[in-house]
Amino acid sequence: MSLGEVVGRPARSLGVLPLMADLVALTKPRILELVVVTGATTSLIAAGGWPGGRALAAVILGGGMAAGGAGSINCALEAELDRRMPRTRHRPVAAGRVPASVALAQGVLLNVLAGLLIVGVANRLTAALTLAGTAWYVFVYTLWLKPRTSQNIVIGGVAGSFPPLAGWAAVDGGVGITAFALAAVIFLWTPPHFWALATLVDDDYREAGVPMRPSVVGAARTARAMQAYAIATVGVSLVPVIVAGDLGILYLAVALTSGGWLIGACDRHRRRLEAATARRVFMTSLGYLGALFLAAAADGVLL
Repeated sequence: MSLGEVVGRPARSLGVLPLMADLVALTKPRILELVVVTGATTSLIAAGGWPGGRALAAVILGGGMAAGGAGSINCALEAELDRRMPRTRHRPVAAGRVPASVALAQGVLLNVLAGLLIVGVANRLTAALTLAGTAWYVFVYTLWLKPRTSQNIVIGGVAGSFPPLAGWAAVDGGVGITAFALAAVIFLWTPPHFWALATLVDDDYREAGVPMRPSVVGAARTARAMQAYAIATVGVSLVPVIVAGDLGILYLAVALTSGGWLIGACDRHRRRLEAATARRVFMTSLGYLGALFLAAAADGVLL
């Protein structure tokens, strides 16, 4: 759907509180949380402790607003697609509760404000990296890759890699090896995480005409790719210890333990190809990333 097609679509009027809830839902809070946590973690590591209020404001407020704005724009652009899938048809724009033009305006405004805030409290590099994440998610993933290729989530997953880079830049003014490594972790983690979900809702994507990998190459080949990406994720996660030396034994222990947990879940799914094992990969991937970045934050402060 083009930008011109989303402007001006009518929607049912709502009360103030339900409307506010819908405006928040447009920001995709779960993705927003991931952006804030990964960005804040790398800020802690870069600073070796408390990074200061200005850096955290850039990462948490600025990064959060940009991510929420990207989610809002995505909801505006994908309203028709969302209507065709049971999993997404109840989203505010798809369900007709919020006009696409409002979602689009909210997304643009949040990113403009995010850019101004970050430049004011941090630096231009942090702002550029933060807004690049929005641009990649909207233009590269949503508008270009998603409707055209089964590699959409692989290349599109670059969008999730920007917060660690921005978090480091907010403190250091540049980007360190550990920031690149943690960005690579998110990039490599995204395919097994998302393909597990896509496997569970494979029929939805197929009927909607979206070429997600399970719909294009089948569950078996997708499962093998999920395991390969999981192994690569764990390998790259060791760089902050082995190469950069920014993190220590606590992080290493969690990276190996939780990484083995993730690889094991992917291997179990590869062998069984069941909905239950795909769901286990999805949940395990969430636990893995949370544990890894929590350990990184703790170790970055203590080391």
